[in-house]
Amino acid sequence: MRWKIGKVSVTKVVELEMAGGSRFLLPQATPEAVRDIPWLIPDFADENGRLRLSIHALIIETPERRIMVDTCLGNDKQGRKIPHWNARQGSFLSDLAAAGYPAESIDTVLCTHLHTDHVGWNTMLVDGAWRPTFPRASYLFGRQEFEHWSRQEANEVQRTVFADSVWPIVEAGLADFVEADHQLCEEVRLVPSFGHTPGHVSVHIASEGEEAFITGDIAHHPCQLARPQWNSTADVDPPAAEATRRRVFGGLAGQRVLVIGTHFAGPTAGRVVTDGNGFRLMTCW
Repeated sequence: MRWKIGKVSVTKVVELEMAGGSRFLLPQATPEAVRDIPWLIPDFADENGRLRLSIHALIIETPERRIMVDTCLGNDKQGRKIPHWNARQGSFLSDLAAAGYPAESIDTVLCTHLHTDHVGWNTMLVDGAWRPTFPRASYLFGRQEFEHWSRQEANEVQRTVFADSVWPIVEAGLADFVEADHQLCEEVRLVPSFGHTPGHVSVHIASEGEEAFITGDIAHHPCQLARPQWNSTADVDPPAAEATRRRVFGGLAGQRVLVIGTHFAGPTAGRVVTDGNGFRLMTCW
């Protein structure tokens, strides 16, 4: 799946899609509550109210840059709490190459935040050691995000994630620590969107009068547009996460900005409109 924003393209490369089993992440999204949001069906939920979710990377190609936004789960990673995220043996790298983006062609890796499903392919296992998957790339980590999770009090899962997917990048000299409003190039800049994590960022793209916005995890699923008060169990600061959703989607509502969901399955992208006390993702306009 690929979208054009002026001279920029954004390509979705899927690592894993899931239907159902998402209550651990969005406990308020019961089947009954989801069926009360009919526009979610069939693209974002099935007729039984089970949510559809996707773990995918987004490759932004500008006239000068190839930027991978988030690197999914990765292969061979241990210590993940979700069974099908652990010790994976998937085809993501070959799928990436088939989409026209072999690993050596990526010049920038941007992690919207440092949770396990956004940093996994930062590294790959080579001869028993974790090596950068994209050796020609600069890896951009938010300074605030990195400083928070690198503290000793970070939980066990995050310490494991850092050990296999973050610290090897730092040790290889490929990490660049940037501020939450960093401008990557003429067309691409970061947007602070804290709450899910302390240094979480989203991505704004502008080219030839057209705009797009990559959400990151301010919303894991479009149901959180309709119900901004539905927080994820992974949100570090739930009140701030809700406030960010209301602020960001409120600002996007009615604008001709293509909103691309980092975990949105199916069509994945659309434009935001106000809908009652919340918002709706319009995939056709």
